[in-house]
Amino acid sequence: MQWDIFCRVVDNFGDIGICWRLSQQMAAAGHSVRLWVDDASALRWMAPGALEGHVVGVSVLDWALSADAPTLATLTPADVWIEAFGCEIAPEFVATYAASMGANGQNSPHKPPVWINLEYLSAEPYAERCHGLPSPVMHGPAKAWTKHFFYPGFTDRTGGLLREPDLDRRQSGFDRSTWLGRHGIQWTGERLVSLFCYEPPLLEAFLDTLAHADTPTQLLVTHGRATQAVRHLEEKWLQRSLVKRGQLSISYLPPLTQNDYDHLLWACDFNCVRGEDSIVRALWAGKPFVWNIYPQDDNAHHDKLNAFLDMLDASPSWRQFHSAWNAMPHAANPLITLLKDWPQWALQAEAARQRLCAQDDLASQLIGFVQKNR
Repeated sequence: MQWDIFCRVVDNFGDIGICWRLSQQMAAAGHSVRLWVDDASALRWMAPGALEGHVVGVSVLDWALSADAPTLATLTPADVWIEAFGCEIAPEFVATYAASMGANGQNSPHKPPVWINLEYLSAEPYAERCHGLPSPVMHGPAKAWTKHFFYPGFTDRTGGLLREPDLDRRQSGFDRSTWLGRHGIQWTGERLVSLFCYEPPLLEAFLDTLAHADTPTQLLVTHGRATQAVRHLEEKWLQRSLVKRGQLSISYLPPLTQNDYDHLLWACDFNCVRGEDSIVRALWAGKPFVWNIYPQDDNAHHDKLNAFLDMLDASPSWRQFHSAWNAMPHAANPLITLLKDWPQWALQAEAARQRLCAQDDLASQLIGFVQKNR
């Protein structure tokens, strides 16, 4: 089948990261994908070769071309349209194909596409209630067509999570020492912590706890805002000549490909992640983690995070740490039990990984949904 996937970048890494992983999985399953995106710059380092068309089955196209009549005239109509994360397909794009097909496709050998609104990931109850619901198009050139809501999620009544078919094989063959050496990271057995975050208010206290722990820790800081946040702290530490703070050493990483970000999470003993793509990857890593959830002005992310922690069956200390990391109200100092409770969090993370791996993945469920609704 031919898929058109539309993405407008809000979070530079998360939106395009998810759409790229989905595009790749569709292509690996034998489908052809056109990924329309308004800012593909992150793919240069996230997926080298993507923009040059080196990934078989996937074409990355400028969003602006989806409203360009000469371009649209050259394209084969797609079997599936996916609007990712609330973006809306350009009216010119819809009008072009609606006009060529007519209502319900009676004027064309092509059927109208299966039109899917791919929503954000949530463990909240509404995801189950709304998953798969139809949304009739009431006006415009595609009047009488139907969109469907498709919710990724953590239960059998949702659309599942992105997971590559070969993930277990890749993960079981992963060698931490080799990967660290390949990336120039000097490792002598310290505890490893990855950091991918916005600017969590607990960050300095977290690093201070690691610095004064009995066990040495090496912090692997991802490129971008996490690096900026830690560099800012280092400016304060430099005033006290504390580039290396006690038991804590810090390494700054270059931008990583998606595969190497997975490897980073597998290599570390604790992962600080942000956004939706990386929280799924942290789940697959099966290591203890903290999620810096994307903040919303109305604090809707509080309910979203609590529902996620309910899904994890997270212990009180793990919940408190998440609340503090995300500047939510919390009852106690979450750092008091941080290091002591890591082993318990690890057991809960691994249990969640095994439970979620038993579900069908997002790409497989999308393909099944489309086949059922064509």
